[in-house]
Amino acid sequence: MRQNVLPIKDSNILKDVQDCLKNDFKAGQRNYTIFQVGKATLLRVSDVMRLKLNDVFDHNGIVKSTVFIHDKKTGKPNNLYLAPVKSDLEKYWQWLQSNELQSEWLFPSTTNSDRHITEKQYYKVMAKVGDLLNLNYLGTHTMRKTGAYRVYTQSNHNIGLVMSLLNHSSEAMTLSYLGLDQASKQEMLDSIDFG
Repeated sequence: MRQNVLPIKDSNILKDVQDCLKNDFKAGQRNYTIFQVGKATLLRVSDVMRLKLNDVFDHNGIVKSTVFIHDKKTGKPNNLYLAPVKSDLEKYWQWLQSNELQSEWLFPSTTNSDRHITEKQYYKVMAKVGDLLNLNYLGTHTMRKTGAYRVYTQSNHNIGLVMSLLNHSSEAMTLSYLGLDQASKQEMLDSIDFG
């Protein structure tokens, strides 16, 4: 049975997920930073894992302001803005240094730093977070969907911006991706003055 991965809409649950990622794992700082980068850039997990250290940091460990990549799934160009996660990335750099993790990958495997953490490994991390917090809708796309949902709600429902950030080609695809269920639609409609 396929799991229905949804965005985290509740800020308290989001904080619980972030705390769990950071504090309940040996490589918690890495797991947390993956989530934060995925949420802020709206990248697919495959693209987050493929980021290299020199994509994000200069040779002095300073976070770059933007990163240019091509999405793995679509091949489309994507310009990532890193300012929203600069602080998280700076803390992550310190964690890498203090743990003497040297790799070309931004998010190396802790068992073999010649490789990046795999999507399957990160799925297991998110599944464990779901088990620990009794949440049945977490998966590797949670970070991307949560970021998209937060941009959508905090940008006054700017679907064009969200579409662009997700690199989607249709509004319908983006609305479905946002997990706008009937309750969400009704809540939005309740705030409309139809005159």
